[in-house]
Amino acid sequence: MDLPPPFEALPADRRALRLRAVRDGLIVSGLLATAFLLLVVTNLVHSFGYDAYSYWSVDLGDLYGRAMNSNFALGAFRYTPPIAYLFAPLGALPWWLFLWLWTALSAAVLTWLGGRWTIVLLALPPVALELYHGNIHLLLAVAIALGFRFPWTWAFVLLSKVTPGIGVLWFAARREWRSFAIAVGATAVVVAVTLVIQPSYWVEFARSLESNLDQPQTFSIPPPALIRIPVAIVLVVWGARTDRPWTVPVAATLALPILWVHGLTVALAAIPFLRRGDRAAATPGWERAADPRRLLLCLAVFVGGAVLIALIAPEAVHSLTQWASEGVNPYGP
Repeated sequence: MDLPPPFEALPADRRALRLRAVRDGLIVSGLLATAFLLLVVTNLVHSFGYDAYSYWSVDLGDLYGRAMNSNFALGAFRYTPPIAYLFAPLGALPWWLFLWLWTALSAAVLTWLGGRWTIVLLALPPVALELYHGNIHLLLAVAIALGFRFPWTWAFVLLSKVTPGIGVLWFAARREWRSFAIAVGATAVVVAVTLVIQPSYWVEFARSLESNLDQPQTFSIPPPALIRIPVAIVLVVWGARTDRPWTVPVAATLALPILWVHGLTVALAAIPFLRRGDRAAATPGWERAADPRRLLLCLAVFVGGAVLIALIAPEAVHSLTQWASEGVNPYGP
């Protein structure tokens, strides 16, 4: 049975053994760093769920007010109006319960993407930071991984971070026009509906983007998006023509409007396809590598388990989440 590190048998060759020791040492160090972030740093700054707060506190009465002239404002909503309608109902949950379930959702998605490599992924700084901040990068990875088989999931990518949606060029470069039409058409339909419901939101969204063009992007990874996006397009087209689906998640990561360290987790969508080899798309049925049934199982285990724990011990969950995020939620529990 092929086991993931650090569980496989020790190699006999001395050089391989040394490399194994270095690798395992890095994994253990990464896991300790993740534990330090989630426990010690949380205890110091109590800002667990900083990004997740933006999805819980969507204010349809002033949708983009907090996003104006700042890339760091707490609670700023920076996505298109359809995503606001998607997230707004989450505000009906108490903050502590939302954060608890949102974290369980992230854990489920990470497990689905990583499979037997999940413990290794937890040692990576971008993954640790994504779990800490609670952004939607892992959800983007899910939409991209499923998008090869269900093109309509690209609508979530195009309507949230927008620019990573260049991944739909995979279909165009391969002349898979039906899949391309579904991806773009699903997005267009959602846009049209929200334009009819509240056209002013789109004007405010455009203004919020414009107001942040000259704002500092401290801690982001260079170069700027204007340089990264053309490189990402070339990567997608090359990958499409050489049967390499892993290039799409990598290109989507490069195309993020601002590339924070935890944004690198979008590239984890490549894992299910890399398991099939470098040129996965050359083999029949490669699209099924991202199995939606297994995703449902992970969601049932993690989110269902989180709901059960919240029902059994609500005070403990409330205390834990409130302790971890008391610096984030200024309005109390």
